[in-house]
Amino acid sequence: MESDYDELDRRLVHALQIDGRAPFSTIAEALGVSDRTIARRYARMRSAGAIRVLGGFDPTALGAVLWFLRVRCAPAAALPVAEALAGRPDTSWVSLNSGGTEITCVVRTESEADSEALLLAKLPRTPRVEGVTAHSVLHAFYGGPDNLVGKLGWLDTAAIERLRPPPLPHRPGPVRLDDGDRKLLALLATDGRAGFEQLAAATGWSPTTVRRRMTELREHGVLYLDLDVDWRVFGGNARTLLWLSVAPAHLEEAGRALAGHPEIAFAAATTGPTNLYASVVCANQRELYRYLTTRIAALPAITHLETAPVIRTVKQAANRI
Repeated sequence: MESDYDELDRRLVHALQIDGRAPFSTIAEALGVSDRTIARRYARMRSAGAIRVLGGFDPTALGAVLWFLRVRCAPAAALPVAEALAGRPDTSWVSLNSGGTEITCVVRTESEADSEALLLAKLPRTPRVEGVTAHSVLHAFYGGPDNLVGKLGWLDTAAIERLRPPPLPHRPGPVRLDDGDRKLLALLATDGRAGFEQLAAATGWSPTTVRRRMTELREHGVLYLDLDVDWRVFGGNARTLLWLSVAPAHLEEAGRALAGHPEIAFAAATTGPTNLYASVVCANQRELYRYLTTRIAALPAITHLETAPVIRTVKQAANRI
């Protein structure tokens, strides 16, 4: 699949990582090609599932809790259970790992009661689920608004500056969402480039109100633009999950170091049997071995490392609210 994409495709993806809603005309000017070329390239990559711009949201900004679940199943049950989890509106990044007997997913729970119902009642009683390990996210070192594409450096400084939108001020304080907000976030979760007229039709608001509310949600840190990327566009064929134990005194240092690694797509401190989680993208198993024996080996105070190769991604889209 790597040969299906060229340098212009990768530069386009980088441009969308900088500003996922940038007009094609702005991207075309920064990349030195025609508007039509950019529109055609984006349509081709999107239809092939190589890239989507999504409106992501931070559930923790709304008081929700994110959990990483590791669900161990009998081999014949793993795929049906994974598909059932993928069908839930509160899950994302559902994948089969470790020879197809383990499922990993991210789950959003709105309250302690929701967490208890899922972790203590629903999943353990699912037929042929042999065990569940839960890790709640305490702090994200990399991920969310940050994207691995930004580390790959396909655009020069001048192009990046042309594309970079003005910084938004940060608005502290709680955010309350109404039905219109939920409709807005739901549509953006499927298409982050949806036009204001389309968003207005979905919410019942005017385009001006949609634009203003999107800005407010971004300033509060609730809404951000994300990319759903097939990493084979960039030559990444091996996605692996890492579960690490680090001495508490070195957890912050190790997490920050992980965030700076070019192979890291996501890194977070968690509760559970291990206290540091990361998602790694490498070109192949040889490069993964090199990464583990050099960058990971250099991290301070690691007492345990477990790797879980992703063999199939069942659901990748962001959580919807």
